[in-house]
Amino acid sequence: MNTLTKELIRELQSEQHKVCLSLYMPTHRSHPENLQDPVRYKNLLKQLEESLLQKHTPAEAKAFLEPFEAFGNNTEFWNHTAEGLAILSAEGVFETIKLHGPVEELAMVADSFHTKPLRLYLQSVGHYHVLGLSLHDIRLFEGNCHSLVEIEPVRKSKKNNEESTDDETTEKQTTASSYSASGGKSEDAQFGHRGQNDETDMNTERFFRDIANAVYENYSRPTGWPLVLAALPEHYSLFQKVSKNPMLLSVGIGINPAVVSIDKLKDLAWEIMEPEYLLQLDSLVNRFEQAKANGKGSDDMKEVAIAATEGRVDTLIIEADRMIGVRITNLVTGNTQKKDLLNPRVDDLLDDMGELVTKMGGQVMVFPTDKMPGETGLAAIFRY
Repeated sequence: MNTLTKELIRELQSEQHKVCLSLYMPTHRSHPENLQDPVRYKNLLKQLEESLLQKHTPAEAKAFLEPFEAFGNNTEFWNHTAEGLAILSAEGVFETIKLHGPVEELAMVADSFHTKPLRLYLQSVGHYHVLGLSLHDIRLFEGNCHSLVEIEPVRKSKKNNEESTDDETTEKQTTASSYSASGGKSEDAQFGHRGQNDETDMNTERFFRDIANAVYENYSRPTGWPLVLAALPEHYSLFQKVSKNPMLLSVGIGINPAVVSIDKLKDLAWEIMEPEYLLQLDSLVNRFEQAKANGKGSDDMKEVAIAATEGRVDTLIIEADRMIGVRITNLVTGNTQKKDLLNPRVDDLLDDMGELVTKMGGQVMVFPTDKMPGETGLAAIFRY
């Protein structure tokens, strides 16, 4: 399984293949719901096959589907799924991505990969990381409005880091014991005072700086997601001091993350993230409406297509749940033609427009239906 990053999407978009297969499906973590996942997967393979057979022989269709068949027989994967699965395949390419959030079922054959669901999943709007920080336990979570899921490899790597510095870990664990299980102060320790010597203070600061750098390099920078810190207030202040992560929010969760359930942590994180999420959406909609009023924005499909091919689109907003069976037939004039989405050479117009705008250096945002400006499924802010 691959980690989803902006670089991976760019690499997929740069691939030049005549036949690109894109499969998306929701999956389930627990029994017995996950028993149906392999069945749904096979049904999606049948849809891919039906589309392939419109332009290819049965033997050719079978060859395209062989990697999918092999993956479907991986019992280990189906026993350890998350909330979603994405597979993008072409000659010499087979990318599998586990998603910690639900996606709509989709099986599409086209001349480019369908990446709109990945854009929606990856963009900072609505997605975030939570770093649970204490002196003896480091946990990183991936969240959205629906769920919060721990990223296991991070936790293991941090444990290994602690194991490599046994003396430092012992000091951290001793310090942490001065707080009660509820995160409050104990009878023999004043709140905010660790009672450590200068050397231990330096060790703690270095430890927090290492964590901050690792999270930024491996998670915040590749995804662009906001980072919410969950920690006791005095640890929060120190982490804010040493962190150079521009994604770290100034507002955090002032609690010992070890004493709350993951559901409670999700609720506390979303209380912080929801206003940020709505503010970003509303701000971009306001920008579009102002640009449209000034003649520098449009939600007309033809007009936006022409502007996209000319590299004039600064920001493109596309609707998450809409699929438009239209193909851009001329990259010079922006001419479009209605097509059947079952055609193995046709992708969703919104996805194609997003790919084109990205290649031209523009920004693409995927919005939920109820937040879209206008009713055409797309809205563009022009550079000029």
